[in-house]
Amino acid sequence: MSFELEWHPTALRNLEKLPKQTIKRVLDKFDQVVEEPFRYLEHYEGENLYKIRIGDYRALVEVQLENQTMFVRVFGHRGRVYK
Repeated sequence: MSFELEWHPTALRNLEKLPKQTIKRVLDKFDQVVEEPFRYLEHYEGENLYKIRIGDYRALVEVQLENQTMFVRVFGHRGRVYK
């Protein structure tokens, strides 16, 4: 059960600002997540989103089961994501 991954433009810009090693680490993690999303995702309190931890970075993801799509709404450093 593989999901398609889509990025919000702001989240993608935040990812592209990181060092290449970190970008590779994040993308490798998302490769795992799209294969087994609910193994890695935790429900984010207060909204219909899920969060994923990748080192010091966090992503808030919307999962659409009907069309098997994951939409990364927010991505950034853990200190800034939840604000």
